[in-house]
Amino acid sequence: MDYYETLGVTKSASDEEIKKAYRKMAMKYHPDRNKGDKEAETKFKAVNEAYETLKDPQKKSAYDRFGHDAYKNASSGGGGFNGGFSSQEFHFDFGDSSPFSDFSDILGGFFNQGRQRSERAEMRGNDLRYDASITLEEAFSGKDIELKLRVNAICEDCKGTGSKNGEKPKVCPSCRGSGTMRFSQGFFTVERTCTSCNGTGHIIENSCMSCRGAGRVSKSRVMNVSIPAGIEDGAKIRLAGEGEAGIRGGRAGDLYIFVSVKPHKLFTREGNSIHCQVPISFVTAAIGGEIEVPTIEGKKAVIKIPTGTQSGQILKLRGKGMSIVRSTLRGDMMVHALVETPVNLTERQKELLREFDQENGHHPKSEGFFAKVKEFWKEF
Repeated sequence: MDYYETLGVTKSASDEEIKKAYRKMAMKYHPDRNKGDKEAETKFKAVNEAYETLKDPQKKSAYDRFGHDAYKNASSGGGGFNGGFSSQEFHFDFGDSSPFSDFSDILGGFFNQGRQRSERAEMRGNDLRYDASITLEEAFSGKDIELKLRVNAICEDCKGTGSKNGEKPKVCPSCRGSGTMRFSQGFFTVERTCTSCNGTGHIIENSCMSCRGAGRVSKSRVMNVSIPAGIEDGAKIRLAGEGEAGIRGGRAGDLYIFVSVKPHKLFTREGNSIHCQVPISFVTAAIGGEIEVPTIEGKKAVIKIPTGTQSGQILKLRGKGMSIVRSTLRGDMMVHALVETPVNLTERQKELLREFDQENGHHPKSEGFFAKVKEFWKEF
């Protein structure tokens, strides 16, 4: 039967209207009110199945487009974070080395490949995201940050079981512990998650009062995380098992720290290299010399300016760039020379420059350029 008809609502019904209709129908056909009534039990399961789909925006959208066909050959993956990964990702595992124990967890219950793996994927806790903004200096040296989070943690009263006084959950009578229900549709047999136990295969009769059977409660949490030296802008740090606790003892999710590096007023970064534009006087560029330049660690370095340095020329300081992750080595610093043309000259200074220009007969770039110009004009 159509899920909307099962709940007695239209497709345009709001989330609140769907929820209200579900409560009304569930109360009407609840097994405690209709003991021994098989028809009421069947309708109660149908109501739960309809609500499980229509309360979830993604499932509801799929159902509105494809109807019951949306659940044919469907796979059930682990919950949580679905963001893309940048080119640099760091793994600091506190338990399992991967969000999934094997490839079958990603497929979940596809063609019912292992009830144990499918159940673990469905009960896994959500992944969490934390955005950390640091300076370029902190990216160079590394930084310890303190995270304050509000997460779903394991309930201490029931140890994550969801049962009162440590009672063991009973096998679900609807699916007999398999966590799935099978339905025949023509030549095909469709397998769906059991709506009575939500796919766990067990039912808790006496729920824990603290977590109401979920096995987890919301708590504030503080933890310290070390950001490694040399980390790049846009990198992610994954802390395995540090996300939200799973439902009823399910595996915990992961915590992802997204790192962004603030722009610097002097330096720019390209890979492991640091770039800095440094003004150089006209005289120093012409006759050569030495100048002091700042480095990322807050010190000074002396760099030699060759005779005849041109504006835009790049001078390299080896080993003065960014730290390299998991290494004691550093990149290089690239100094971009910006040769300054004198301004506000006195008449005496202008006269000296004219004399200099008359005596200086060698301008390599100018001579090469104007030679090409003459050849160009000759063609016409």
